[in-house]
Amino acid sequence: MNKKYLYKALTIILVAIIVFACNDTLDELGFTQLPGQDRVTVSVDTIELSARTVLAESIFARTQFPVLGEYSDPVFGSIKSEYIGGFFLPRNAGFTEGANIDSVRVVLFYTNMLGDSLAPMELSVYRVNRSLANLPSMTGINPEDYADMSAPLGRRAFTGRSAQFTTEVIQVGMNFQTIRIYEVPVTLPRSIGEDFLAEYLSPNRGSFANNNLFNEFFPGLYFTTTFGSSAMISVSVTALFVHYSYLDVGGSSAGQDTIRTNALRLNITPEVTQVNRIRTNNEPLLLPNPERAFVKSPAGVNTELLFPLSEIKNRMDNEALNLANFSVFVMPDAMEDATIRLNPPNRLLLIQQDSLAGFFEQRRLPDNRTSFLSESFDNQTFSYRFNNISAMINHYSQEMAQLEDLYFYLIPVEVATTTVGASMWSPGQQVVTGVYNQMWPAAAILDGREGSLRVSMVFSRF
Repeated sequence: MNKKYLYKALTIILVAIIVFACNDTLDELGFTQLPGQDRVTVSVDTIELSARTVLAESIFARTQFPVLGEYSDPVFGSIKSEYIGGFFLPRNAGFTEGANIDSVRVVLFYTNMLGDSLAPMELSVYRVNRSLANLPSMTGINPEDYADMSAPLGRRAFTGRSAQFTTEVIQVGMNFQTIRIYEVPVTLPRSIGEDFLAEYLSPNRGSFANNNLFNEFFPGLYFTTTFGSSAMISVSVTALFVHYSYLDVGGSSAGQDTIRTNALRLNITPEVTQVNRIRTNNEPLLLPNPERAFVKSPAGVNTELLFPLSEIKNRMDNEALNLANFSVFVMPDAMEDATIRLNPPNRLLLIQQDSLAGFFEQRRLPDNRTSFLSESFDNQTFSYRFNNISAMINHYSQEMAQLEDLYFYLIPVEVATTTVGASMWSPGQQVVTGVYNQMWPAAAILDGREGSLRVSMVFSRF
């Protein structure tokens, strides 16, 4: 017999032996070792949610990367973002002996922008005239309460891609990428530098003795755009430069006196106050609409969800809830419109109404009972998927004497992560270390039509 056919025959006989030896039916899988009275009964159920759009109003807005500019979207309305901040004084920062002030400028560095890269904008910088120590970190601040808005210290017109730039090579995963770092410099009055130098030369370095004294002496600057409504930038670094020159006695290679230049550089850093002010037009999004709801950041609108948990209270008394799947779907029609440039936020936070107060201010993390973090937006299924939220329903079933309907919010968020457990054999695991209100503009239309917003649940009973 041909060896090829012999191998085929032996393979068929072996498979037949295995199949007929395993005569338990798949229908009884997992229950063949249990007495009839101990078998588990599994059942499924769904609850339909209702949604409406609610105003986010003033939100917690202390951020390391402020957004600047104005943008108008034909569907989601307008957004204007400005920011205020103080400058951090490093230890031993100051001037070289014999310094003479040459000029002062503030420079905004950025790599990301939204909108028309050729649309003109004008940056205006104003001096803060009172301490920011007690400034509320909310988007609804009034700049006139903290800065002299009567006349700017300096102005600069620019476009998103015509600003001067430098290049830098960064590592992204296992690859290297060259990025452009754009700069918007604004010349400020030289008197600011002269005041700095005079304070530095005063007894015990005056307000240059430490950062707290310096921030009382020079509280900071306010940044806004005076015209332009087609672009926004995400500011990576805000730096203040005080340029000066000094005589270096015998400092040349020939031992002769020479004039040298230097600069005192101060940055806005996480150690000092920096807050975004946001103004948005959200009125069209707040109109009642039973088929859709909206999310928009920053300080735009959230979606409020009603979980009718009272509908399953009888089941919760008699059965165990093992699984509750929940996904939110985005209506793609807005994304397909070429005139709309706002993308859906990457992540959404699902949080119970009463748990929202203090969540961002106290830097809490989702506890998977009263708050949940979605997976990243899936642009194939146009959805946000939440992992099993049965812990939420079980939690409130235990906390409440009688299970009631509950309101939750869907909020666009930025998520900070770190990698743990990485080794040469494993890439490690991403662990969430921070959840923040999203300050970069984003928006989405959520599908609220009947059958789209539902929680699918699996119950069991012994």
